[in-house]
Amino acid sequence: MSDRPLTAGEKALWQKFIETVKPLDQGRLKRIESLPVAMRSRDLSSPITAESFGGKSVIAVPLRDQKPVPTRHGLDGGWDRRLAKGMVQPDVTVDLHGYTLSSAHGRLDGALELSIAAGHRAILLITGKARNDDERHREGGRGAIRAAIADWLAASRHASHIATVRRAHPRHGGAGALYIILRRRR
Repeated sequence: MSDRPLTAGEKALWQKFIETVKPLDQGRLKRIESLPVAMRSRDLSSPITAESFGGKSVIAVPLRDQKPVPTRHGLDGGWDRRLAKGMVQPDVTVDLHGYTLSSAHGRLDGALELSIAAGHRAILLITGKARNDDERHREGGRGAIRAAIADWLAASRHASHIATVRRAHPRHGGAGALYIILRRRR
């Protein structure tokens, strides 16, 4: 809010508002303060544990320290041949050109959620070609999205639905695109 004083009309409106507001019930306020979660103040420098929420004592591992989920092959020979020849027709195409790292991550997560719900099997993910190592690891540099895709997919809430991730055939973008093959619903 600016530091300017209120006008006469604004003062009158504010006074009407104050007259209509009832203070909180003091008994209700005391009940809220007596709840165990409200009473507990957590030291922000200590790690979050499951014990904090009433579960077993397990320390949460920060995302940067997590190991990628090992990917299994997950496909039969027919899929391999069709992918190699570019005969797979993607059910949906997701183009991440022009997105920032955070918005691209959100777009990818949303696209995976919708594709899983729709029962799609193949997603064509267009990321752009990865650049040299110096630029790729720079925040927001060219190829930064492509460099982050593997980590995003491995740590994704949808990782269990992904059968494999493969480089796309040249007709679908080659080195600048990926196929994400989803598992069949059981």
